[in-house]
Amino acid sequence: MSARSRLIPFLGIAAAALVAGCEESNKYVPPPPPQVIVANPVRTNVIGYLEETGTLAAVNSVDLVARIPGFVTAIQYTDGAFVKKGTPLFQIEPEPYKAKLDQAIAAVDGAKAQLANSQAEFERQADLVKRQVSTQANYDKALAQRDSDKANLEAQEANAEVAKINYGYTEVSAPFDGVVSARLVSVGEYVGANNTPTKLATIVQVDPIWVNFNVSEQDVQRIRAERAKMGQTTNDVSNIPVEVGLQTDTGYPYSGHLDYAAPTVTPGTGTLAVRGILPNPNAALLPGYFVRVRVPGPGQERLLVPDVAIGADQGGRYVLVLNADNVVEQRKIEAGQVVGTMRVILNGLKSDDRVIVDGVLRAVPGQKVDPKLETLKAPSQT
Repeated sequence: MSARSRLIPFLGIAAAALVAGCEESNKYVPPPPPQVIVANPVRTNVIGYLEETGTLAAVNSVDLVARIPGFVTAIQYTDGAFVKKGTPLFQIEPEPYKAKLDQAIAAVDGAKAQLANSQAEFERQADLVKRQVSTQANYDKALAQRDSDKANLEAQEANAEVAKINYGYTEVSAPFDGVVSARLVSVGEYVGANNTPTKLATIVQVDPIWVNFNVSEQDVQRIRAERAKMGQTTNDVSNIPVEVGLQTDTGYPYSGHLDYAAPTVTPGTGTLAVRGILPNPNAALLPGYFVRVRVPGPGQERLLVPDVAIGADQGGRYVLVLNADNVVEQRKIEAGQVVGTMRVILNGLKSDDRVIVDGVLRAVPGQKVDPKLETLKAPSQT
């Protein structure tokens, strides 16, 4: 056998060994399961809030008008100023009305004198008739004159009262504490022509202030049931607190209480009109503002998970949980309000469920993961 012949079997064996070695080194090794952080839902007492959008409205807003004709002789405030009740704001030439009042008072004095004279004559005639010295006709004439003078006095007193009222209208004062708008007339301008009231300005009360909002029919029924459990009737709306925040505020810094709820639900919208009242000493809240409204309810034990752990698809919201074999499952949930960075879970979870709270993007339903358990802290609720 030649050397070449002896080499061929050797090369075949070496090639086979080489192929076998390559096959062994290229064998697929699966990657380790992805690591995720899981936690049990935290159970804590949560105050349920009804959150709505509302508008602020003035408790009182009145147009100041000239109720008598005349020239404006003085404007006694600065546009946009806050004034106290009774502060003089406008003056309409008082002299003609003061003269009419004096004239009416003088007429009353004259009528009183006339009545005193006729009363004396009546009493004299009554005595004479009693002594059969005068006639019945004289007595009747004295009685009629006395009654006529009495009626005249009453008429003059009424005229004097009207004159006094009109004289009072020459000064337009603030009917309550509030902010007065820019004046709509000038000094020297004739107002109240043809006995038609002329608008002079508007005064608005800003402390306290109302907040108006609407509550859905379902929320109305829920709140009524909760209040009934607490022994409160539907008339106890003043016991229900209300909190308000402006669009630029963090949280709800303004607080008050409800003071009115409509007696009926509006059929077209299925909502109930509700109103709250809030102190507003610094006028930080202005009528017409849109605000965020929050009405706290009674506290209840709830499960919470981090809001970032919640996903959503066409079927609704869900979380990813692990089964006993650390395999990822998708769990449909009913989510409630947000508390800090966590969200209330109304339905779909149990307190011993392991929810993926970090590494959600690495977790695929149906696949196994490597979990690390952490403990969640209950959020503070303010």
